[in-house]
Amino acid sequence: MTTVAWIIFIAAAALEVGGDAIIRKGLHGSVLGFIVSGFLMLGCYGMVVNLVKWDFSRLLGVYVAIFAVISVCTGRFLFKEVVPVSTWLGLAIIVVGGTVIQVGAGVAK
Repeated sequence: MTTVAWIIFIAAAALEVGGDAIIRKGLHGSVLGFIVSGFLMLGCYGMVVNLVKWDFSRLLGVYVAIFAVISVCTGRFLFKEVVPVSTWLGLAIIVVGGTVIQVGAGVAK
């Protein structure tokens, strides 16, 4: 995976996680401006993630692994949530799956 793809995926995941977090905050605090801002961020995520010119299944298969890491780490370190061991184990399985999708695409050619 190229450096550009990594940067795009990380930016897309930050927009997706951030957009969802802002919508959540807006819903819990009844703040329409947060909800609208979150929608805009989620729309931007869709544009950014599709800048990588891969097959759709490979694109989202690999992206999901990066998104999962950023999501769990955001919950743990930004929101100070206690993340159970089962979540960390599940995250490891997702990352292995993303790696298989990424590496397998090169092997199958």
